[in-house]
Amino acid sequence: MDLSIIIVSYNTKDLLIQTLDSVFRYSEGVSIEVIVVDNASIDGSPSAVESLYPEVRLIRNSTNYGFAYANNQAIREASGRYILLLNSDTIVSEDTFRTMVHFMDSHPRIGASGCKVIKPDGNLDLACRRSFPTPLNSLYQALKLSKLFPKSRRFASYNLTYLDEDETYPVDCLVGAFMMVRREAIEQVGLLDERFFMYGEDIDWCYRIKQAGWEIWYYPKTTIIHYKGASSRKKKVRIIYEFHRAMYLYYKKHHAGSKFFLFNWLIYSGIAIRYLLSLFVNLFKKRGVSHDSVLSSAAQSNTSSA
Repeated sequence: MDLSIIIVSYNTKDLLIQTLDSVFRYSEGVSIEVIVVDNASIDGSPSAVESLYPEVRLIRNSTNYGFAYANNQAIREASGRYILLLNSDTIVSEDTFRTMVHFMDSHPRIGASGCKVIKPDGNLDLACRRSFPTPLNSLYQALKLSKLFPKSRRFASYNLTYLDEDETYPVDCLVGAFMMVRREAIEQVGLLDERFFMYGEDIDWCYRIKQAGWEIWYYPKTTIIHYKGASSRKKKVRIIYEFHRAMYLYYKKHHAGSKFFLFNWLIYSGIAIRYLLSLFVNLFKKRGVSHDSVLSSAAQSNTSSA
């Protein structure tokens, strides 16, 4: 078996079916197995998969224990030479699997690789090729310097926007929406860290893969579309919490042990402040939408009266 394709699903039935359609339509030339792990969806996703794609191995979870946990369930059952983490809100291209498997076969020191991931508007999903987060590049991100100076090697160091998105090069980490990992690398570094619920697990995995001596490459010779955040748009507060919790977990796991405690305190305080600010901004936006809705209703009412 060349490729085990693992898709974690959570209330994205229509997008999931679209993803599976592209997977099976464009799998020619590569031997694949597809494992879908459903994280307690209530939109009929599992039944739709069983009805439309009986060849899919379906794992039904009664509780959502997170993205890392679900992927690990499938990895334990997978038999492919390569494991592909693929989001349930993506569409692969006709040559995606063949191109990426051939690339991995041709470079035995590559532990993980990712293709070019674009959003529906045609812009690059910046998460598909990144540097590891550090206090400095995180500060540049928070201050929006990376957006002000996207071609700066210093200020744009996290999302690598100073590099050509159509060139091939080694990177620190990829995105869990499309990450092809060599089985030998997984056997060496272990599975995804299940303490990460829905953010950070891909960065942590890439960090461990690189620490073990494997290379990680961005290979934009094939492209997928990613309808980013489709399964989590309605739970903004939970997203904000998990995002910042992942920042805390990642720093504590990989960096805190080698830093002075006052420095760690500053980092943790910064994460907490950023979290609170994000909550405040989210609340402000919600009130803004509510206020606009009231004004709109009032205007319609006045128009009707007139």
